[in-house]
Amino acid sequence: MNEALKNIMERKSVRTFTADAVSEEQLAQLVKAGMAAPSAVDTRPWDFIIVTDKSLLKQLAEALPYAKMAAKAPAAIIVTGDLRRQYGGGEALYWLIDCSAATENILLAAEAIGLGAVWTALFPEADRVIAARKILGIPEHIVPLNLIPLGVPAGEPRAKDKYEPGQVHKNRW
Repeated sequence: MNEALKNIMERKSVRTFTADAVSEEQLAQLVKAGMAAPSAVDTRPWDFIIVTDKSLLKQLAEALPYAKMAAKAPAAIIVTGDLRRQYGGGEALYWLIDCSAATENILLAAEAIGLGAVWTALFPEADRVIAARKILGIPEHIVPLNLIPLGVPAGEPRAKDKYEPGQVHKNRW
């Protein structure tokens, strides 16, 4: 199988990590991969917050109901969208699409370099968005889409085969 397709099929959500650190080079690779994503009219409305401070990771884990694993992750990336930079202006939702593409690139890049990661949603849950803003000092025109805890996977997590032929339609519904 082609290496790119193999990487896509092997990607999995990893929620437990070893104590091994994630290097600055690896973190840079991940955000560069995120920035390689397509965006509406090439506006690139994203910004990324790399968190390696254990105290902040613990605070995020305590505040976010589905991100408890962040407390034991060596690092996390928060993908955010800038409402002022997105195509269509402040009320549009292109940032959401663009930042989702950036997130998937980060998840695939993590898989490619031997790291595990998991997408934990912040947006559209107001309490999660508010918590992340407070903990990380995120301004109002920036919307945190998700928190991606990451690190070296503990154990040997396996990808799921998610292909469902019944969800494929040809030419018409």
